[in-house]
Amino acid sequence: MRRALGAALAAVLTLAAALAFAAPATAHTALTGSNPKEGSTVAPPSEIVLTFAKPVSLPQVVVTDESDARHELGKPQSVDNDVTQALKAPLPNGVYTVGWRAVSPDGHPISGTFEFTVEGAAPSSPAADPAPSAAGSAPASSPASSPASSPAASSEPEGTSASWLWVGLGALVVALGVGGVAWLRRSKGARPQD
Repeated sequence: MRRALGAALAAVLTLAAALAFAAPATAHTALTGSNPKEGSTVAPPSEIVLTFAKPVSLPQVVVTDESDARHELGKPQSVDNDVTQALKAPLPNGVYTVGWRAVSPDGHPISGTFEFTVEGAAPSSPAADPAPSAAGSAPASSPASSPASSPAASSEPEGTSASWLWVGLGALVVALGVGGVAWLRRSKGARPQD
């Protein structure tokens, strides 16, 4: 009889633990808007603004063009529900992909991507063609974008390690819950019988 009661109690505790972990999963925040908007065609922006339903932490934003060159400047700033990422200005005409990652208030990592198009940028390449010195400076702009992408690349492992931290904490909580159930079962079985 006591074993059946212990097994029933263990099942109830396991179900309660599962529900406790399932409930926060529904508390994820979501991206509710952006500037520029997804799929929009805009003049060259100086920044990307992401708006979430709730404030987020550890945001990362990567802005790439069609050749996978990165265009973010510095780290994103998070204020209230908005995350703002400055851009190297001005962006040339073309299609850009914004990839973002952040940690929601319940501790779960969230991420997503969207695209926008830039039109109306000042034509810099026609001015570079007639003058040989300007053409010589064009390759110099290419290496300039690589060093700037290095700091942004170094910010990626921070988000990755933060994600692993949350996964590790979740595993620790699950292990503690399972240990508690096992301890409870043993302590119930170790009581002296009347």
